[in-house]
This record gives sequence, C-alpha cells and structure tokens, in this order.
Amino acid sequence: MKPLFIHPISPVNPARARTRPLASLSRKVDRRQFASPLGAGATMREFIAALPETLAAADLRELARRIAAARRAGRTFLMLTGAHPLKVGLSPLICGMLRDGVLSAIATNGAAIIHDFELAFAGRTSEDVGAGIGDGSFGMAEETGAFLNRAARLAAGEGLGLGEVVGREIVRARLRYREASVFAAAYRAGAPATVHVALGADIIHMHPTADGGAIGQATMADFHRLVAVVATLRRGVVLNLGSAVVMPEVFLKALNLARNLGRRVDGLCAADMDFIRQYRPRLNVVERPTAGGKGGRGIALTGHHEIMFPLLAAAVREELGRRGRRRG
Repeated sequence: MKPLFIHPISPVNPARARTRPLASLSRKVDRRQFASPLGAGATMREFIAALPETLAAADLRELARRIAAARRAGRTFLMLTGAHPLKVGLSPLICGMLRDGVLSAIATNGAAIIHDFELAFAGRTSEDVGAGIGDGSFGMAEETGAFLNRAARLAAGEGLGLGEVVGREIVRARLRYREASVFAAAYRAGAPATVHVALGADIIHMHPTADGGAIGQATMADFHRLVAVVATLRRGVVLNLGSAVVMPEVFLKALNLARNLGRRVDGLCAADMDFIRQYRPRLNVVERPTAGGKGGRGIALTGHHEIMFPLLAAAVREELGRRGRRRG
C-alpha cells in the first residue's frame, strides 16, 4: 500500500493569515435573544416572553403565532395525532381548542378512538399489555369493542365517517366522562374529526363484533373528508402530534389528492411535535408539503407531548390574548 502523502509535509505557518474586525463577520446569536430570569409567581405570559429567541424556543413562538393568525383570519388549523397524546392527559387541552374554534379539525389513527372512548366511559385507559398477553385477555374489553364496532357499522350504514359517529354516539350515550372526549367535543363543535384505521392494528379488530367491511367503508369516508379539509389549508397550519407512520402517510396522500383535484394548497405552516425525530413526519409533514418556495414554513419541535403541547397551547392563548389586549 502506498503512503497517503508521497511528499514531505511541512507545518503551516499562520503568520500571513488575514483577520477581520468582529463587527464585519456574521454571528448567529445576539445577547438580545437571551432568556430573561423569572422570579417566583411569574405569569405564563411572562414565562413565554422570557424564553430565548433562538432555535426551538423561537420555533415554538412562531408556531403559536401562526396558529393564532390562522384563528383570527378564519384559516384552517388541522391536527394529526396518534393515541399517545390522549393517554398522557392532553384531551382537555385539545377539547378546549375545538370548543373555542382554535382547532379546525382533527385526524387520528384507529387507536385514538379506543383511548378516547375508554376515558369517556370509565375515566381510565392504557392497558398493561404484558399482564394480558400471556392468557390472551389483552385488548378484549367487552364495552370497548362493542361500542366502537357498533359505531363503525352505524357509520357505514349511514354513509358517514367513523370519527363523526364515534363522537355522536358518545354524546348520545351520555357517557359519564364525555367532557374528556376529543371526538365528542369535535362533534359538538361541528369540527371534522376523522379516523384512519390500519385493519388489524387495533384491539377492537380482535373482537367478534368487528366488521372489516364496515370499518373499511367508514374509514374511507373519513379519508375523503380529510382530503376536503386539507384542500382548505392554504396559508393555514397543520400539526402532527406524535404519529410516526400512519398520519404522516395519510396526510401526504390527502394533500396530493387535493392538489391533483386542482386545489391550491400552499403557504402552509407544517409542524411536527414528538419526543424523537422520525423519518416520515420530517419528510411527509415538515419538508415535502412546504417545498417549492411558496411561503411555506416547516417546524420540528422535539420533546415530550405532556410538556411541549401544553406549552404550545398556552403560547397560542397568550398570542390571541395579546392581540385582543392591543385592540382594547
């Protein structure tokens, strides 16, 4: 093998290197962007204002501003989500956004209706899989399967989407903890709530009451409804909250179909919030939909849902309130 360097290497002498004044060179951080110390008893408004204007903190504020601007202008704010945000206690915040018209629509995977129903019915959810998988009892809760599989049959029979009918039936059944139901809140607010099922992926598909044809028809109706929502996203906001695969894939197809049908969907702010960075959310939500230089903005925020989403919700409230105080 030949040596890497054939000729002798002499040390570099920096004596003739050229320097320039610091003021003439770029710097990404300015002291005016620094965080401000807070005292005990600070308000949420003061906390948000005290965050540094750098990296994720600046992105969080920007996302809050975009959501608030969409609300004021009557533009669409769509949230895509898996089931985990419901399991970690974020339902009251999502319900509040739906009731107040901040959140225009929600699209979820199939697991979300399971946790949503169980929280509305029993006030508890998130089964210990290990405790039941040994004897085959995992996922076999009678009430969960009966209620949701019946909702799928109703939706198919009425030509409606699964999300709408789940919300409607939770309201009609007057479930004890229905105020915690995201789908009930969407139904009452008249906001689209769509469910995108991967057959075989959810516990209720193991039940004898499961009807694959009905589930498929209901979730297909929801896909078409989601396309109609995505078609209104021009200069709006889409947020993917913790779905690693299903919702980013469904969203990309819905966006493509909307554009294929002639709808102009550009200038949107597309954000992903999760506790790790994932391939599909980065490409299918943050990057691809905002590419093309038409005023789009992609944002990726990394952190636990139970911390990051309440911060975002509070920042949106403060942004909406700040504009209201200015007008006053």
